[in-house]
Amino acid sequence: ILGPTRSDILAKAQASERRVLAHIPGDIIIGALFSVHHQPPADKVHERKCGAVREQYGIQRVEAMMHTLDRINADPHILPNITLGCEIRDSCWHSAVALEQSIEFIRDTLVSAEEEEGMSKCSTEGGGTPMKGKKPIVGLIGPGSSSVAIQVQNLLQLFNIPQIAYSATSMDLSDKSLYKYFMRVVPSDAQQARAMVDIVKKYNWTYVSAIHTEGNYGESGMEAFKDMAAKEGICIAHSDKIYSNAGEQSFDRLLDKLRIHLPKARVVACFCEGMTVRGILMAMRRRRLVGEFLLVGSDGWADRYDVTDGFQREAAGGITIKLQSAYVTWFDDYYLNLKPDTNLRNPWFPEFWQHRFQCRLKGHPQESNKYNKTCTKSLRHQYAQDTKMGFVINAIYSMAYGLHAMQKSLCPGYAGLCEAMRPIDGGKLLEFLMRTNFSGVSGELVLFDENGDSPGRYEIMNFKQMSEEDYSYIYVGSWDNSGLKMDDEEIWANSSAIIRSVCSDPCEKAQIKVIRKGEVSCCWTCTPCKENEFVFDEYTCRMCELGSWPTDDLTGCEPIPVQYLLWGDPEPIAAVVFACLGLLATIFVTLVFIRFHDTPVVKSSSRELCFIILAGICLGYLCTFCLIAKPHVAYCYLQRLGIGLSPAMSYSALVTKTNRIARILAGSKKKICTKKPRFMSACAHIPLEREKRAPTNYPVCL
Repeated sequence: ILGPTRSDILAKAQASERRVLAHIPGDIIIGALFSVHHQPPADKVHERKCGAVREQYGIQRVEAMMHTLDRINADPHILPNITLGCEIRDSCWHSAVALEQSIEFIRDTLVSAEEEEGMSKCSTEGGGTPMKGKKPIVGLIGPGSSSVAIQVQNLLQLFNIPQIAYSATSMDLSDKSLYKYFMRVVPSDAQQARAMVDIVKKYNWTYVSAIHTEGNYGESGMEAFKDMAAKEGICIAHSDKIYSNAGEQSFDRLLDKLRIHLPKARVVACFCEGMTVRGILMAMRRRRLVGEFLLVGSDGWADRYDVTDGFQREAAGGITIKLQSAYVTWFDDYYLNLKPDTNLRNPWFPEFWQHRFQCRLKGHPQESNKYNKTCTKSLRHQYAQDTKMGFVINAIYSMAYGLHAMQKSLCPGYAGLCEAMRPIDGGKLLEFLMRTNFSGVSGELVLFDENGDSPGRYEIMNFKQMSEEDYSYIYVGSWDNSGLKMDDEEIWANSSAIIRSVCSDPCEKAQIKVIRKGEVSCCWTCTPCKENEFVFDEYTCRMCELGSWPTDDLTGCEPIPVQYLLWGDPEPIAAVVFACLGLLATIFVTLVFIRFHDTPVVKSSSRELCFIILAGICLGYLCTFCLIAKPHVAYCYLQRLGIGLSPAMSYSALVTKTNRIARILAGSKKKICTKKPRFMSACAHIPLEREKRAPTNYPVCL
């Protein structure tokens, strides 16, 4: 094995503060990774140099684990005659640091295994020598970040070490084929994404921007949000990602991109960690965008005051999602009485005390030279309990109850650790952990499904301005598997105060949406349908069939009502009167012709042709009644036949009669007629033949 290089030694020297750990001895050791310090700044990432010490996410969680183990060890009903110990390390909310600390856990496990087998000889160069007699961890609590949890789980599962997370909510961690030894007392982000979509949908925010923290937590959560939003008809105006520790310029550029879509996309869905949200709020102040955006944040923001401190005006109005967790009163009784001179088992506590109160612990081994005033204050000053405290405690109890069930099964009737649990098999422990269920710190049922996830219950919070200088998170609703419940009156003064975040207004009646080229489906131009078209759907007009016309609301077509003359109308009455008079006159003339049909006058008038003319005239008068009558197939046939036949009969007979007379008169002008003209009889005239076929039939007169 190669020895450490100069760069390795330098790296370990730079990481010396990360090597600090809290160790409490016991029969069984539980490991824990808490973000005692902030993640390394962007310019210090390559050095893996952590940031400032944290209270809620760091010191409080360290103390919560220590005190919870005290309570468990004092409880005779959990692991009797067995003492639980712990080894707590700092993850700095950073994957590289967490992996480095996880390797230290594994080193302890490997060394302990060698000691068990009588093979204690190993290389311990580089200052990483485990303490003599130090027991390996049987399981791990944490870390808080999903991205960090994934990296740690990839390492721990190689050594069959179960891991229970208290705030890692990424959906990827539900995949048991990849993360077999991972469990969590919080739900998957799939449920949180559903809750966020339900909030956006409730207020008809159909055009929103989407921001997420770079990393597994933000990426998987935002991917689920986008998929669900698309199914609900919600469009994403702009989507972007950013690191929590990104510089000011990166956040400013992000805000500039969001401003392009104002004033349409005013709502910003933020699947972000708390420090990402704080960076956005700081950029809003620099860009003077107070009140321009409304942030809808995930549980990374929740109700954390360290996110909004100093930037309350920019955050005002924000709606956040918080994992439902009750306040742990008994933790306050313990934590608020801690003092740096008596709390010796937490190696980070003096550093935190000096950082919190900007003071100096004179004479203390960890005395800081950064501050001048002497520390005299109490933790009660500006105290706020970690919002995920209940989950941290439930995760510790889950590990304890799993070990308790394992001890009862493998060591029946035996108080303490029997040989079957020396050493503890991580694979068997996982089976007992998956079957664990108990009443949590707030009385809720804690259990795990087949993916190692817990049921999802969320509280909806609103960051609201209570007075001129007072801002606070208020409870405005809840979400669980039954759906979203919101108290609108707590958020909005009235319905008109609800902000709008839409790309295009709804189209009016008789208009359809035409999606502009290159735009999302929520941005359209309204175009009216033509006169004979109806709105088939919101994007299509369709023409009505023959005989129908669009309805008044243009949702379909209806038959065109048949409009016809009524016998009682003035016009039909007048037409009928004249038609009857005409018929009477025609019938009278016809009767006269019949009565005197043998007289010279009637004969000379071409009586047969006159009868045809009279019949045509009579038929024309009768057509009046067909035209006035209600439309019917029979009447339509009679109209087509009668209207054309009537004048044809009359005019053809009249023309034939005129032609006959003209030929007779033309023949009478000749002095000598040698031949009688042809087709002069009535029988020849009636068939209405074409007379022009015989132009030479005139008598030859000399």
